[in-house]
Amino acid sequence: MAKLNPQQQEAVKTIDHPLLVLAGAGSGKTRVITEKIAYLVQQGTPARYIAALTFTNKAAREMKSRVTKLLDDKQSRGLRVSTFHSLGLDILRKEHKALGYKSGLTLFDEQDKHTLLRNLIAHGSSDWDIDAVDFYSKQIGDWKNAFITPESAISTATDESHLIALLYADFTRNLKAYNAIDFDDLILMPVLLFQQHPEILEKWQNKIRYLLVDEYQDTNITQYELVRILAGNLGRFTVVGDDDQSIYAWRGAQPKNLEQLQKDYPRLQVIKLEQNYRSAGRILKVANHLIANNPHAFEKKLWSNLGFGDPLKVISHKDDRTESTQIVSEIIHHKFRHGGRYSDYAILYRGNHQSRLFERSLRENNIPYFISGSTSFFAYSEIKDILAYLRLFVNQDDDAAFLRIINTPRREIGPTTLEKLGAYANERHISLFAACYELGLTQSLAEKSIFRLKKFGDWVLKTAEEIERGDTFKTIEQFIQQINYEAWLHENSKTQAAAERKIKNVDDLIDWLKRIADKETEKEKTLAEIISKILLMDIMERNQEEEAGDQVSLMTLHASKGLEFPHVFLIGVEENILPHQASIETDNIEEERRLTYVGITRAQKSCTLSYCTHRKRYGEVSECEPSRFLNELPEEDLEWSNKKQLEPEVIKQRGKASLANLKSMLS
Repeated sequence: MAKLNPQQQEAVKTIDHPLLVLAGAGSGKTRVITEKIAYLVQQGTPARYIAALTFTNKAAREMKSRVTKLLDDKQSRGLRVSTFHSLGLDILRKEHKALGYKSGLTLFDEQDKHTLLRNLIAHGSSDWDIDAVDFYSKQIGDWKNAFITPESAISTATDESHLIALLYADFTRNLKAYNAIDFDDLILMPVLLFQQHPEILEKWQNKIRYLLVDEYQDTNITQYELVRILAGNLGRFTVVGDDDQSIYAWRGAQPKNLEQLQKDYPRLQVIKLEQNYRSAGRILKVANHLIANNPHAFEKKLWSNLGFGDPLKVISHKDDRTESTQIVSEIIHHKFRHGGRYSDYAILYRGNHQSRLFERSLRENNIPYFISGSTSFFAYSEIKDILAYLRLFVNQDDDAAFLRIINTPRREIGPTTLEKLGAYANERHISLFAACYELGLTQSLAEKSIFRLKKFGDWVLKTAEEIERGDTFKTIEQFIQQINYEAWLHENSKTQAAAERKIKNVDDLIDWLKRIADKETEKEKTLAEIISKILLMDIMERNQEEEAGDQVSLMTLHASKGLEFPHVFLIGVEENILPHQASIETDNIEEERRLTYVGITRAQKSCTLSYCTHRKRYGEVSECEPSRFLNELPEEDLEWSNKKQLEPEVIKQRGKASLANLKSMLS
């Protein structure tokens, strides 16, 4: 506690008021939360009554790790540190009966959600457009994040949104029949549960007697309701956030939730953390100057004791190819002059497509790099499909696997059949697969539908037996041929190349499974063992951030939030990129300014801003304008490298750096 500054100490010790901690970038907010958990325990609140909520598994792990250094095992026993969604899932799994669900809830991911919507559209209203699935899915997600139920959506719908509201109701009914929920339900349904069942709310309020929330500016309306209802009228909570770093409006985040707290809790205390422990003073001055152009409910200004530092560089380039080679040259030159590691450097951009030319330039110069946030192998739909088949072969009661592949490829089993099957299985408290063979199903489904379900079930059982008794991998390769999966991929891929890539991914998966099997002992070589091993992998977190090693980091501005680097290159600082064209068209410049602010405040020692005068888009070269945000930065703190000729000595030094890098490549 002695190492905390006065504002941090006050935030830790304030436990008799609802508290909002306005924590600027790099101001030690995670430390405040972890110290406060320890303080609460020392003041007599057992850890089992404390919950801390974050937005990512990684942040939750980091927080829990820090708390265990402050408390011994006995003191920290029962402490809940999790994401919002993990808490929601825990609540729903424990209280499923009150909502009319059976145990073993199935969680639909985005692809599962899209598949169900496509099925509903194909068999539903002719006014629904199969090509608008993405739009419908987003609208349904937005309604859930705004705490709007299907009934509310229908009753308040305009002529334009009425059809989507009906689809929302259809979608919700089908999910219930499948004993399934989607990602957004993990927040919406606990709130509905608590509203409808005061006795269950009281039970959970007794379980969670003090609530801490990190990154509060990223909460949506439904998450706000969850916090408010759990915290109750007394408001035993601490929320930590920064309205200047709210960059997820497209995901439903409401920075106004910070203001709403003052209205809902008149006793709310506000403490500002303005001392930054990350960046040089000049970087903070520039960032403060930029963000001052946004309206603020709470004023704050970051400051630092780490020295003033060098001016921020602004570099212009004739085109995007030159930009990539020049920035990589800057990294080579800087590392040659100052030493250090490649991991000291980060290249940040607005959109993933901007990384390609930089990847090429880094490869050409033999510089190791790491792309944060790239797609996990296990996130590809074709990998999920094959794994779902394998899961069903080893466990016929896996409802999520059943639903994923029952119509992949199509088997003429429509959503109405599946909805009735799901309702019957729910009623009988059995799996969907088991329900296919029940005599009572004849009361709900036509003979033709039952025949198709049994035909599929018989094939699953036969293949599962062959896998167990025969050559496992030969049988796997045969079943992929039997279902004509390659033809299905060609039919559902936008291009021939995309289909070929998916087929290769499936081949890679089978090869990988074989390698796992070869490494296991005879006892563990069964497919069930191998599949169990895969399912235990934390596939949502396979981006390997912790394993980045000594490599230059490439990532989007959104992905960079919460990270820091000695030297940051913010590229593509142009109109229609930063700010993004969509934000300009929807007049959402404030969020783009916050995004730029986040980028600048990632830098510890130096920050370089880069833009092009021309850029290749869709095969054509077009003229670019520097971003309006450059004009909002204090001129005296910028160094425009294109406004003056480089000194001969600088040119000479850069030549030496490039030569040294070339020598290291050759050696």
